[in-house]
Amino acid sequence: MPIKPASRPQQSEAVTRKVLKAKGVTKQVAILGVRGYYEDSMGKPAQNDRGQYDDAIFVVGPGGVHVAFNGNTDPSVFRKGIATLKPGIHPYKRGNHGISRPGGGYPALRPATPGEKLPVTRDGQPGEHFGIAINIHRGSKTSTSSEGCQTIHPDQYTEFITLVTNLLTGYGQTTVPYCLVTIDELERLR
Repeated sequence: MPIKPASRPQQSEAVTRKVLKAKGVTKQVAILGVRGYYEDSMGKPAQNDRGQYDDAIFVVGPGGVHVAFNGNTDPSVFRKGIATLKPGIHPYKRGNHGISRPGGGYPALRPATPGEKLPVTRDGQPGEHFGIAINIHRGSKTSTSSEGCQTIHPDQYTEFITLVTNLLTGYGQTTVPYCLVTIDELERLR
């Protein structure tokens, strides 16, 4: 069954930039992810759900660039050991998702950290963990297609990856900071 996103997230550029600044993100091009953005209007009230495009992704760049996308910042399902990216600042770079597939996958964002390791929690496993290849890539219309990755609704993905690629190229950035916050943190920082 197709998963439809809500209307595009609504947030002023000023709020997005204020949150990024409060988190120490000063790069010209940056991405803000908000986990649980639609927690009171999609799925179970007052709960961040899995398997839905109920999160927000905002891309900012110089000159007033501010575009919102429907995204997913959680794994698609609950399963012992599955990774969930921890909130924080995570550097990403251009690369491909699905590189083991014939043709080498498709354009996406990959972690720009040594060994592509990022801090995660894991279902049913307490303690500190790292996830590898927690990419930002295209989801599907029937699933958010995430085993820990951050995904963008497929109807908006081409616009997202084209925008980020063009901004990074245009401003000479090789990495882009991805700032992931919860909806509660966003409300405190507004």
